[in-house]
Amino acid sequence: MEREIEAEVRNRPPVHEPRPVAPPTVGSPATAMPDYVEHRDGATEIGKLSAEAVVREYEAAAKEIEAMGVELIELVKQCETTTRDALAVTEELKETAGRYREEAKRVFLQIENCSLVTAEVRKTCTELKEKIAARAMIDTKAKKR
Repeated sequence: MEREIEAEVRNRPPVHEPRPVAPPTVGSPATAMPDYVEHRDGATEIGKLSAEAVVREYEAAAKEIEAMGVELIELVKQCETTTRDALAVTEELKETAGRYREEAKRVFLQIENCSLVTAEVRKTCTELKEKIAARAMIDTKAKKR
């Protein structure tokens, strides 16, 4: 399993392509020391150069960290937009569900009304049959007399 994980990690493309680092030229903005540090009196030339190289690396890393913060803020803005859109869609869905409920109520009432009308028609037909049958009996009895 460890070999599979190692192979997977090796085969993945890097998240960020490494940037080529060119050695800074003397006097360029990249070689300027950040204003939060300054050389101490008595530091040797090698000590100064080493300290400058290290502080430049730290400063480059700090700038990358700040850049990640900017990217993060952009992602937050995208999330906020997505959230607003989702809330708007949710409201539309609620309205659609409400319309479906109103339509269900309308259909429900229409079916019940049809059922009532059908029951009334059947009742009327039954009553009419009974009247016809009663009339026919009366007529049959009258003819026998």
